[in-house]
Amino acid sequence: MEERIKHWRRQLHRIPEIGLKEYKTAQYLRQQLTLMGYAYESVLDTGTLVYIDAHQSETMAFRSDIDALNIVEKNTISFKSEHPDCMHACGHDGHMATLLGFAEWLKEHKNELRYNVLLIFQPAEESPGGAGLLVKEGLLEKYHVKGIFGLHLMPDIPAGKLACRSGPLMAECGELHVTIRGQSSHAGLYHQGIDTIMIASQLIGLYKSIKVTSISPLEQGLLHIGMIEGGSANNIVANKTTMHGTVRTYSDDVFKEISSQIKKINASMESIYGCQIECVCNPMYPPVLNDPSLYQQFKAIAFQDGDIELKDPLMLAEDFSFYQTKVPGIFFYVGVGTPMQHSGLHTETFNFDEKYLMRGLETYIALIQNIEL
Repeated sequence: MEERIKHWRRQLHRIPEIGLKEYKTAQYLRQQLTLMGYAYESVLDTGTLVYIDAHQSETMAFRSDIDALNIVEKNTISFKSEHPDCMHACGHDGHMATLLGFAEWLKEHKNELRYNVLLIFQPAEESPGGAGLLVKEGLLEKYHVKGIFGLHLMPDIPAGKLACRSGPLMAECGELHVTIRGQSSHAGLYHQGIDTIMIASQLIGLYKSIKVTSISPLEQGLLHIGMIEGGSANNIVANKTTMHGTVRTYSDDVFKEISSQIKKINASMESIYGCQIECVCNPMYPPVLNDPSLYQQFKAIAFQDGDIELKDPLMLAEDFSFYQTKVPGIFFYVGVGTPMQHSGLHTETFNFDEKYLMRGLETYIALIQNIEL
């Protein structure tokens, strides 16, 4: 099985594709599932479902994301990406290979199942959030899903170890887009203009103050401006400046409060400077919240010596959270970090040893054998 998983991962690594355009990926997955004897269902065009009917009233779901990133790979490996400007830099190739391995195991153990099983090969985790689209289509209700499980490879966790926690594991995230419109003038006649770069600099400071002035110190939140663009010449007052960033929290209420405060700050600046500020700050993915009672079972079933119960959640985001808004679920990390392979997620040199994918497979098997929904 380890060799088969290694083969699947490397074949998938060669053909990375961005969200909702994973056509070669879907074709490969469906070929492998057909060879195993499964019938599959197509969803969202490139998504693939396998339903294993064990003649039970309830279903356990297991999910893998399938999309890649617009990154040029810099690894010198024999199975390097064959698609220019695209790379599996977030481990989704490993997630798919693990779920294929689980599908093969289930084929030989169908008569032992206490629940029906739904395998979800989901497109567009990175964007726009394929999980949310599937939830809206009623996928979980259709198959009577009562619990869902998923994993993510993590180079910051020692190789072969699991890491997880009850409650918040990953953040709610949203994109912040701000356009400031003012008045152009010569820098020598500065008073005749409305300087949007100066206004942008003040906005950033005020946005950053929201965490201190409006959010309880017991809550966590992050507002980061990652892009800013404005101006046309060194001696001209910029009449337009745009900023783009991210907002992340572990609470929908905190996200709404940050968004509300941003609107108030913008209105104040418009009044003071006579500018116009257009702003969009909508949530993309909810927070990943591991069900507390299910987590206690997960820990008892899956944890081994050296596995890690995380003290704090991460400010990363994951669309697995959409499933958890409907049914209890557990999302967990499988460590792949070694002294030789420790490049971070979403980097051009991310890579891992496939033998550690077996820990993910072993965990899925332990869950289907022992968990009580």
